[in-house]
Amino acid sequence: MTHTHTLVNPDALHDPVPFGYSHTAAVPAGTELVLIAGQYGSGPDGAVVSADFAEQVKRTFDNIGVALAAHGLDLSHVVQLRTYVVNHDVTKLGPIAGAVHERWGSAPPTQTLIGVAALAAPDVLFEVEALAARP
Repeated sequence: MTHTHTLVNPDALHDPVPFGYSHTAAVPAGTELVLIAGQYGSGPDGAVVSADFAEQVKRTFDNIGVALAAHGLDLSHVVQLRTYVVNHDVTKLGPIAGAVHERWGSAPPTQTLIGVAALAAPDVLFEVEALAARP
């Protein structure tokens, strides 16, 4: 995967890659940033495609790919994710990390996971904002 940025995971910090994120990312000067608003597991009509958490996670990342493509970018351009999980518990980490590994392999973007009581609609269980970089 070609990156527009440099990922660094310092040896003095734990290895975050198995958990689906990297500790740091540097974006070179002159790089255009593309911000993707919170995406969730919806179809083109905006309705949530499944009540299943893992399915919502997969569809959310697919939707981020669609949003990036509108700018001529793909997932390799993502520098940062901000992830929101309704009623977060450790059982939800597996589906999230699995979906991240499926899409970014051993070079995941930085990511912050935030547990929340609710999102915009009662059936939305997972939402992700993304920041991408175009050289």
